[in-house]
Amino acid sequence: MPHVITGQIFMGLLFAFGAAEKRDAPFCQILGNPEFPLLSKDGDVMIGGAFSIHSKITQPPLSFSEKPTRLTCSRVNLREFRFAQTMIFGIEEINQSKSILPNVSIGYRIYDNCGSTLSSMRAVMGLMNNDELTVGKICSGQSAVHAIIGESESSSTIVLSRTTGPFKIPVISHSATCECLSNRNEYPSFFRTIASDLYQSQALAQLVKHFGWTWVGAVNSDSDYGNNGMAIFLAAAQEEGVCVEYIEKFHREEPEKLLKVVEVIRKSTAKVIVAFLAHVEMNNLLQQLSLHNVTGRQFIGVEAWITANSLVTPTSFRVLGGSLGFAVQKVNVSGLDDFLIKDFWDTEFRCKDTTTELSPCKGNQDLIELKDYVDDVAELRYSSNIYKAIYAVAHSLHSLLKCSKSQGCDKTVQVTPQQVVESLKRVNFTIKNGDQVWFDSTGAAVARYEVVNWQRGSDGSVQFKPVGFYDASLPPGQKFVLNTEAITWPGGNRELPVSVCSESCRPGAHKVLQKGKPVCCYDCILCAEGEISNNTDSNDCKKCPEEYWSNQNRDACVLKNVEFLQHTEVMGVILIFFTLFGVSLTLIVVTLFIIHKDTPLVKANNSELSFLLLFSLTLCFLCSLTFVGRPSEWSCMLRHTAFGITFVLCISCVLGKTIVVLMAFKATLPGTNVMKWFGPAQRRLSVLAFTLIQVLICILWLTINPPYPFKNMKIYKDRIILECALGSPVGFWAVLGYIGLLAILCFVLAFLARKLPDNFNEAKFITFSMLIFCAVWITFIPAYVSSPGKFTVAVEIFAILASSYGLLFCIFLPKCFIILFRPEQNTKRHMMGKTSNNDTHF
Repeated sequence: MPHVITGQIFMGLLFAFGAAEKRDAPFCQILGNPEFPLLSKDGDVMIGGAFSIHSKITQPPLSFSEKPTRLTCSRVNLREFRFAQTMIFGIEEINQSKSILPNVSIGYRIYDNCGSTLSSMRAVMGLMNNDELTVGKICSGQSAVHAIIGESESSSTIVLSRTTGPFKIPVISHSATCECLSNRNEYPSFFRTIASDLYQSQALAQLVKHFGWTWVGAVNSDSDYGNNGMAIFLAAAQEEGVCVEYIEKFHREEPEKLLKVVEVIRKSTAKVIVAFLAHVEMNNLLQQLSLHNVTGRQFIGVEAWITANSLVTPTSFRVLGGSLGFAVQKVNVSGLDDFLIKDFWDTEFRCKDTTTELSPCKGNQDLIELKDYVDDVAELRYSSNIYKAIYAVAHSLHSLLKCSKSQGCDKTVQVTPQQVVESLKRVNFTIKNGDQVWFDSTGAAVARYEVVNWQRGSDGSVQFKPVGFYDASLPPGQKFVLNTEAITWPGGNRELPVSVCSESCRPGAHKVLQKGKPVCCYDCILCAEGEISNNTDSNDCKKCPEEYWSNQNRDACVLKNVEFLQHTEVMGVILIFFTLFGVSLTLIVVTLFIIHKDTPLVKANNSELSFLLLFSLTLCFLCSLTFVGRPSEWSCMLRHTAFGITFVLCISCVLGKTIVVLMAFKATLPGTNVMKWFGPAQRRLSVLAFTLIQVLICILWLTINPPYPFKNMKIYKDRIILECALGSPVGFWAVLGYIGLLAILCFVLAFLARKLPDNFNEAKFITFSMLIFCAVWITFIPAYVSSPGKFTVAVEIFAILASSYGLLFCIFLPKCFIILFRPEQNTKRHMMGKTSNNDTHF
């Protein structure tokens, strides 16, 4: 409906101008009744003004059978009335100045749009057409004013700017912040002494994010101002990672929708509400929230209402206490306070239609007695913007009229509104309080805001306390400054309120989005083993480097424990004990054999090979020590080669003893002389030959691809197994295979000689020892392959010790028993005697 009426009036205006020019009528006549200004004064140049001095409009009934009556305005808006006063103050100050427009007077025509776009359209017509029924003999199309100050709200300003735009009449708003007005193609003659909502909306998102509020509600006016501002905020909030639980909007004339908004707020879980509302809508919302006792919410406000004293009521602080928001910077204009409080009332509101001495008009008594007017004057924020706008027009006219202090202004120059538009683009001056005034490429001022907080003063009054500032002209990172300690939160609390859909995920966990909900709603899942998150609210976990593992809290990577068979651990101590115990037993046997070296038993069993065998067994026991401790390059090469060579030496000695037994039996047969082929020299040579073959294998292994220390991280994820890699597996199995080959050969020969007719047949003990030896190493192979980590080393040591103990006990224990406990059998006769059923066999 408003847009239809606006279009009809606008087309009628164009028709009136166009038709008059075509027919060259003697005069131009205004269609309909003229619109008269609320306040006016004549001057050489005229400036128009449009303010919502009343905030409520009552539309007449539309019967379409008779001409509608005039719109009825009610409910005085003291804030807007002060704007009109400020405009008059600025004009009067310039008229009295000798430095700007020295001989030119400025007049004004101020209209009341009653807070409605319908009345805004009527005000525009009055500003452009004047209130004369006839304009003159020639219709020049010249506007009645050179510039217009207003309006306060973006929607009304859009109507004003679109209507005056084709006629190039400059419009300068003091508080219309909609970003849509920055479009120079649609609004080429629009200017404003306030910043666009682009900066405020982005700053709102940054403010919410600064306090960690990721779950907020959003309410905006269903107007150009609210819809555009909220759209920018939502885009900025998404970039900042802030989620919006609900987005509600309503118009000041929609009470049913307002009730729905209140219900949504009451049921919501978000504790923070971003209210992108015009002053009137905020007042309506506040009334309903107070009525429904909806408190405890943290409101984030915009410049339109955050410092509005008219919102302060005995019950409003329960709802809006602790509110934070951006306010236009407070500017002190000297002389304005006195004019608003004293001079205006004394000069303008005395009855002039009486014949007696002037006295206050009874009809305006209610306006004069409005409460808290003096306190309201202290919040001069938008008033300074009006003051700047008046001076911007004055400086533009000063330039166009070629004014100077000595010669004054050239009044013969015909100044058009279009010229004023171009001149406004170039203005750059400083008002008396030091503020610089200029317009950017979009016709707006630099974005500077105070961050204010609703607090209780010591006297119980509501104060809008500055707690920070925002300056868009500063470099990134310096635009926002907040004094968080000075903020009072809802309910008078000093503790920061929390408004999140889900609690923050601590370090060590990561976020998993809840299905069908915004990104701010998530579950916290502990990172998997080997992964960490060292930040709060991590989106995912990152893997630790290869040699690191996650700690118990999953918030840091720590070095993996390096595991190897240590000397100090229980298993290492046990193996070392049995190693040293085996060495001790071997040395005891050596000592015993040395003491009884001249006895028949020791002599009869190849004492030379026996001592060499005992020596090699000692080395076999000792080589197991190389497997205990931290693997190094040398220890890895030593442990396998020492093991291989010492065991070959040991088996070679056993093999030599077995061959001696067989040769000795062959030597007793008639006509044989085989012992000459296997005497002491041959026995030593055979042992050396067998051992050198193993030495050669080890040398080739060490030369081609030797064993080396290796950090095995595949067996266990949480620790490193430090082991000796084989280097060449072929070399390892060749060493082991050669030992096995000799052991099998020895077993076969000993098995063949087990029933030879000797009273003390050593072959049967060798057979049994080789059986144990082969069984141990055959069992070792699968155990070695399947044992994890340091147990692989333990298995190998166990095999070495078991086979060494087997050889020691099977070959030497029977001899030691005879030497110590059956000395009567340790005689040459017994050694040479025949075996009988009563003989004891070992």
